[in-house]
Amino acid sequence: MSAHSNSSRGHVLFALLFVLLAVFLLSQLGEQAKFSSKGKLFAQPAFWPAVGVIGMVFFGGLNLLLCGWRKASFRSEITEGISWMLALEYLGWFMLYVYATPIIGYLASTILFMLVLTMRAGFRSRRMFIAAAAVGFAVVLVFKTFLGVKIPGGAVYESLPDSVRSFMIVNF
Repeated sequence: MSAHSNSSRGHVLFALLFVLLAVFLLSQLGEQAKFSSKGKLFAQPAFWPAVGVIGMVFFGGLNLLLCGWRKASFRSEITEGISWMLALEYLGWFMLYVYATPIIGYLASTILFMLVLTMRAGFRSRRMFIAAAAVGFAVVLVFKTFLGVKIPGGAVYESLPDSVRSFMIVNF
């Protein structure tokens, strides 16, 4: 096995990002948590956050120094970073779902996104689409009906007849 195994891919990138985040948090510490002239040091509002953030900077920096950055391949670190970024696609899908729900309604947006994400995952059979729609319907049923979660109705519900509109707002 080589000195730089696949299990350590991204280690340097992660350590670097962690140290950058820790340094940023350290730079914000004075504005976010205050030390006062009264009271014991351990009882100060900023003491334990400072201990945590300083520990993050110290141990993160130590990790970065010791993680074998000389052995790391720049190309493998970039490739690993890109693969991490690909996961952000699903953040985009979620944000689209969040914005669509007040417009087309909880039921329609949930079923639509279940179908779209089923297709995005590579499934194309009728059976998988039916299963995705059924799971979407079940999710809405559980959250709205059984758990009583209050999710605003969609703007398209306003165009429905009164009796149907109130049923859809309450149940879907």
